[in-house]
Amino acid sequence: MRLSPVLQGMRAYPFVRLAEAKRAAQGQGLELLDFGVGEPREETPAFIRRALAAALEAEPVSTYPAAEGLPELRAAIARWLERRFGAALDPDLEIVPTLGTKEAIFHLPQVVAGPGARVAITTPGYPVPGRGAAFAGAEVVDVPLDPARGWEPDLDAVDWAGVALLWLNFPNNPTGAVTSLALLERAAALGREHGFVVASDEAYSELWFSGPPPASILEVGERTGVLAFNTLSKRSSMPGYRSGFAAGDPQLVAALRHYRPNVGVAPQTFVQRAAAAAWGDEKHVDAVREHYRAKRDALEPALRAAGLQPAGGPATFFLWLRLPGGGEDDEAWALELLHRTGIVVAPGSFFGTGGAGHVRVALVPTLEACHRAAELLESGA
Repeated sequence: MRLSPVLQGMRAYPFVRLAEAKRAAQGQGLELLDFGVGEPREETPAFIRRALAAALEAEPVSTYPAAEGLPELRAAIARWLERRFGAALDPDLEIVPTLGTKEAIFHLPQVVAGPGARVAITTPGYPVPGRGAAFAGAEVVDVPLDPARGWEPDLDAVDWAGVALLWLNFPNNPTGAVTSLALLERAAALGREHGFVVASDEAYSELWFSGPPPASILEVGERTGVLAFNTLSKRSSMPGYRSGFAAGDPQLVAALRHYRPNVGVAPQTFVQRAAAAAWGDEKHVDAVREHYRAKRDALEPALRAAGLQPAGGPATFFLWLRLPGGGEDDEAWALELLHRTGIVVAPGSFFGTGGAGHVRVALVPTLEACHRAAELLESGA
């Protein structure tokens, strides 16, 4: 049997290793408090669940969904983008619904890069852009996020020769950093100058602890060569619905619509109808945001008392923390914490270059679990 050489040469997805460590700890009888994987565990708002149930009842005969998505969902996304960012987009030409954003991020290099191209990816960061580039046959170029710049990249230090795609991610996973519209404008200008696409993963745009609302690349003055990706998983506590979108340059959206029927990743129509309801409401998002702030306030003082130093920005539902005493072996530190207390955190090295010496704490367990974890840390258990 012949397998893809890319797949054969690829290390296990980092969180698979974390899952194996969790199973081992549970085998020792430990009760886990899991702050490792960033999967929201808040209850999906009732009005969204009702919209989904109504959509199912209205569709007794199930049909394949079209790649361009339902007009009412595209219109709801367009209205939200204008309300939130002041960005006016044509829902028929500049927006395409996606099956969440993970699959769309993974597939984009097959549309705009391909074998032999270079794909620039900020690091530390979400692993999927790099893995998608590798499966597309592209070369991955690391663009370091500089802690001295507030975890922004120095875009003028990058060799752009041969680059077909630049990935940005703000608010950033794992650091929680936000960026300025000026940096997004600079990225878009460099893309036009050198002929590469600028793709912005904005999955955490609606979650921030302090400061002004984060910016979107769709706010730049010229959107040629620009795509933004966003999702309902975080803002609306809908990870299992797998509902997101890509929006921006109409030529790029047309290319996505041409590509996507080949891989069968259009969201189900009943999910799209529930998603339209979710994009139309902000009250539940305000409540989600406040709930994550309460969790942060419950847990962060105990993390500081344990010697971890906040090292990230003011957004997402992640805390990015420097190891006590400037240590570098974050995976060993995280495993020791897991086997001593049952508290699971993600080693910073899971997120690539620049992540070593840090851990990421995902504020996804319940508020009660955050208080329990704080008690364990304070007791030195």
